[in-house]
Amino acid sequence: MIRELTSEQIVDNWGDLIDLINKTFDGERKEKLLKMYDYFEERMSIAPASGREHYHNAYAGGYVDHVLHVVKCAKQIYELWEENGATINFTEEELVFSALHHDLGKVGDLAEDYYTINDSEWHRKNQGLIYKHNPNLQYMTVTDRAMFLLQHFGINMSENEYIGLKLTDGLYEEANKSYFIGWTPDRSLKTNIAYILHQADMMATHIEFDRWKRGTYANEEAIKPKPKKKEVSEQSKKANDLFKELFND
Repeated sequence: MIRELTSEQIVDNWGDLIDLINKTFDGERKEKLLKMYDYFEERMSIAPASGREHYHNAYAGGYVDHVLHVVKCAKQIYELWEENGATINFTEEELVFSALHHDLGKVGDLAEDYYTINDSEWHRKNQGLIYKHNPNLQYMTVTDRAMFLLQHFGINMSENEYIGLKLTDGLYEEANKSYFIGWTPDRSLKTNIAYILHQADMMATHIEFDRWKRGTYANEEAIKPKPKKKEVSEQSKKANDLFKELFND
């Protein structure tokens, strides 16, 4: 069964996206970002995040939902790395910028969508191929198209943002191998932003796949961990009392 967002959920997600831009960026860069998002609003707000139902978010509005999910996961993983002593030599703004735009190429070019609805019922039913790639587009990788669109709108990025955005797909993109496997210290990445973003994208994608398997929707409350059984805490209390009885005066 194809999972879909309601029109209200799509509108809410778009509002969250624009709100995130307004809160994260400022000055001329924010103005240029808002201009780009205004240009793509009609198409981007309903774009899917993938073409196959069993991949992730292959439904209208899936792209924005996925991007917001990756930003959320990136912030959480960022805090985890920092708490455990990782070197953090990039800003949260750089992290959010890269997370927001790692899949920008899936919007398509300046005139046409990246994905088009698959008109073959057989492929939709038997292969879950809900969308197909638009044959009218010039071939580019998703990442290269993201870079092209950002430069078209005059949106500059820092070196950290470039590395983070380029390497979010990790070793799933063959061209990234030389960045992740350097063999010598001087060839290794000088920032952890790429590792964090790749983990965030993987985390979001797999969770979205889990939601698809469960038949839940993108913004439904995630399944919460089951609380520990009451008997365990009682046993722990009894053991603690016994320890005190045996070894305390």
